[in-house]
Amino acid sequence: MAAYRARVAEFEDLLKGPVIDVKKLNEMCSNGGIPECPGFRATCWKLLLNYLPTKVDQWPEAHKSQRSLYRQFLQEMIIKPGQQLQGVTRADVTFEDHPLNPNPNSEWSQFFKDNDILLQIDKDTRRLQPDIGFFQQATEFPCEELVDASNNIETLRKRVEHTLLYSEDVAKNKLGISTTTQKKKPKSYDFGHETLPEGQEAHWEVVERILFTYAKLNPGQSYVQGMNEIIGPVYYVFASDSKIENRENAEADTFFCFTNLMSQVRDNFIKSLDNSPDGINAKMQHLMAMLKQSDPAVYQIFSSQELKPEFFGFRWLTLLLSQEFPLPDVIRLWDSLFANERRLEFLICVCCAMIVLQRSTILSGDFACNIKLLQNYPSVDINVILRKATELCKYL
Repeated sequence: MAAYRARVAEFEDLLKGPVIDVKKLNEMCSNGGIPECPGFRATCWKLLLNYLPTKVDQWPEAHKSQRSLYRQFLQEMIIKPGQQLQGVTRADVTFEDHPLNPNPNSEWSQFFKDNDILLQIDKDTRRLQPDIGFFQQATEFPCEELVDASNNIETLRKRVEHTLLYSEDVAKNKLGISTTTQKKKPKSYDFGHETLPEGQEAHWEVVERILFTYAKLNPGQSYVQGMNEIIGPVYYVFASDSKIENRENAEADTFFCFTNLMSQVRDNFIKSLDNSPDGINAKMQHLMAMLKQSDPAVYQIFSSQELKPEFFGFRWLTLLLSQEFPLPDVIRLWDSLFANERRLEFLICVCCAMIVLQRSTILSGDFACNIKLLQNYPSVDINVILRKATELCKYL
């Protein structure tokens, strides 16, 4: 307990400033993780992900300007379009721009493209972290303009419901005449988290809004399945913090931290770059090269059994191991990952450490056993993995 109090005091002194010693912050976050104290991890992650400047007296203005900018994004991407869509009637469909207009630059064409993206985001965020109840709970701080029904704004929730609402069964009666029977989609979905009553927003809906905004602002990349798994832990850290300011502004803060993080890992989500020097295939080759150097016997088993990194490493590297461990372990892992200046290379070290730590099982197992092991990684103390990964850094 005395050691923990000393560690908390050390973090308090560091975060007081007036200027953050980034090198020391990296060392402290890597070695033992960030203490579970109000605001500590949220502040440290903002610093590590370059959301906050190193000068402490600049933090209030940085927060104010970025949060204001995000509110502008919401106005332009969701609120104003929602107001326009709510009032659309058949009279608004013109000969110049109508739903069947083949022009790819038409407003209707863009609307349908956005809908396709939104439906994929909706499906993925409904499944976010199903093992914990947090994301299906109501947020304390919903977007008031969107949850207030009197504003008559077509929210993302309504947009999804309208898109999926009706379907038709086509059949023939006894006379051979085709008939259609229109049916409504049930309010509850067959998968994932459900929507809350009017006036409330679940945390997964906030994440959905962040991802849709990100996709609109990054049309070249847009949204790719798996981004929801990366944004989930970041949002959770901010939205579950015991400091009310972090919870209240979790949406905006998450957006910018996620954007900064994606700027480093986005190549993993662009298929055309898979074979580039920085693409996912190069990272998987790097992982196998490190395994060959650090444990030739295990590497030989992988070669003889044709255990290709595509079977497990693709998910590990693309999703930053967010699917391999319980959320608390992922957060502890990301403390060290974000604190490493060569974080993507350190991630490869962590992946290699995960393999080496299962050495005895792999050496005695056949292909079926080993692939099951790698795709369903067993429970291991995350600190043991991180210590082993640090040892393997000599092979970088």
